Parts: sequence; structure tokens; C-alpha cells
Amino acid sequence: MLALTGCYSKPPYFRRMPADQETMGEKKLNLGLASYTFRNFNLEDTITMTRRLGLSRICFKSFHLPLESSKEQIQATTKQVQDAGLDLYACGVVYMKSETEVNQAFDYARTAGIRMIIGAPDHDLLELVNKKVQEYDIQLAIHNHGPGDEIYPSPQSVYERIKVLDTRIGLCIDIGHTTRYGLDPIIETEKYADRLLDVHIKDVSAASAEGSTIEMGRGVIDIPGYLKTLLKINYQGVASFEFEKDEKDPLPGVAESVGYVRGVLDTL
Repeated sequence: MLALTGCYSKPPYFRRMPADQETMGEKKLNLGLASYTFRNFNLEDTITMTRRLGLSRICFKSFHLPLESSKEQIQATTKQVQDAGLDLYACGVVYMKSETEVNQAFDYARTAGIRMIIGAPDHDLLELVNKKVQEYDIQLAIHNHGPGDEIYPSPQSVYERIKVLDTRIGLCIDIGHTTRYGLDPIIETEKYADRLLDVHIKDVSAASAEGSTIEMGRGVIDIPGYLKTLLKINYQGVASFEFEKDEKDPLPGVAESVGYVRGVLDTL
């Protein structure tokens, strides 16, 4: 019988691969995290949990990098994110209700080296937003928020406002809110594929205003069908997990959701 000694080491196949190469799933679709998921946790914990999920792309809500931060604070935070091996590809959702807030959002994104703002600018600010997108070469993806949102409740409500604007302005389709609004996210995604810049993926308990976030695969959304749709349209953006449930202990639920999506992708 062989005795185990202190010099035992794991064989090479136990070594953790880079997050974006862990599964076949990520070779088919860019997966990321909307940091709103960890809104009750500080920056360090958010980075740690994102890495534990094996995700390498992150969209920061202002909880983790306040819009009012100084240039030095923004640069220090983005370095911390980069040093952790994460790609801070976007920020948001950023609400813009004044010219000052539009300017702040674009200056913030440029300082952080962020490529996309997930935003919700008031309708009368879209002309200014269009100019900023052209000046800064930063994309703006407008997020729909479903029932109760009087500005952008549905993907169509976004598209009708931006279809004549610069093509760097597009949609961030939240498939949960889209479903809660009574729409099929598969149909909406195919319909507006030409301006789809970002996706928030989640599952919900009901296709109505009363529906709420639930672990993916347990709700009413056809997640395998939706993932097939993203592959069908050759979607090149990020599909970011946004898990609103269990805000004080979200990691188990979002981990289940990430695992479910990866499992589905590996079969497609």
C-alpha cells in the first residue's frame, strides 16, 4: 500500500484553465457578469466571486465604481480589475436625465477604458448621446426594463428611438424584463439583431409583471432556444448574467445559472 506524502501534487489536468477557455460554451458565446448581481458586496468580493464563476468579462454598476469617482480612483480600480484577469467591457445601467449626466457617463467610460455604456438616456437627450458616441467612439446599449418602465419598457421602444442614429447606439435586451412584458425574447432578439449590442441573460418565474428572477432552467424562458438564437444570428457581443434574486447571498444561484448555460452551450 502506497503512503501519501507531503510532496504529493495534483496532475496537470487539475490545473484551472483561463476562464474564457474553460468550456466549449465560451468558444461559442461570450459570457460575462453584470455586477448588479453583487450589489451588496464590495469591489474585492465582487472580483473574487466573478473569478470563482469562471467569468472573465464584467459590466460594472456604479456600486463598484461610482460615477463620481476621480480620474485617479477610476484608474486605480480599472488596474485592480485588469490585474485580476477581468475585462471591464461595460458599465451600467447608467441613467441619464440631464446633459451633465450624459457628459459624466462618457467621460467616466473613456477614463476607465470602457468600450460600452449600458444606458437609459431620456428621450430628449438622444441627440446629444448620438454626438457623444461619435466623438468618443464608445458604444451605447439602451436597456429595456419591462413593466413599469415608461421610457424603454420593450426592445421595440428602444429600436424606434435609435434606428436612425449612429449604429454604435443599439440595444441591451434584458430577456427577463422582455418576458415579463409579455414578449418572446427569441422573437425580439431576431427582430432587432442588427442593433443588438449587449444581452442580460436570466430566467423569470412568470411571463407577467409579477414574474421575478429565478435560477436559469427553473423558470419560463426557453433558455436553450434563446442560446440557439444568439448563435443563429452570430451574436458577437457579451451575454451577461444578471441575477437579482437572493441579493445577500446570490453566489449559489448565479453559479447554478452559469453552470446551466454552459451545459446547454456544450450540447449546441
